[in-house]
Amino acid sequence: MPIVVNLDVMLAKRKMRSKELSEIVGITEQNISLLKSGKVKGVRFDTLERICEALGCQPGDILEYQPEA
Repeated sequence: MPIVVNLDVMLAKRKMRSKELSEIVGITEQNISLLKSGKVKGVRFDTLERICEALGCQPGDILEYQPEA
């Protein structure tokens, strides 16, 4: 898939655990894990907004487009 999720990188940069982020954002830790692994078909904008607010970042810091070769 050409969209890469860098949520794990942002969590590491902010020294935050998935559990803490899930509590702040209001979604389950399992859903955070699915997002980190890229095993989701989509993400709601309001969820993305809350993640960005919690991590103090932009959507482009979390989502990256890498064209397939």
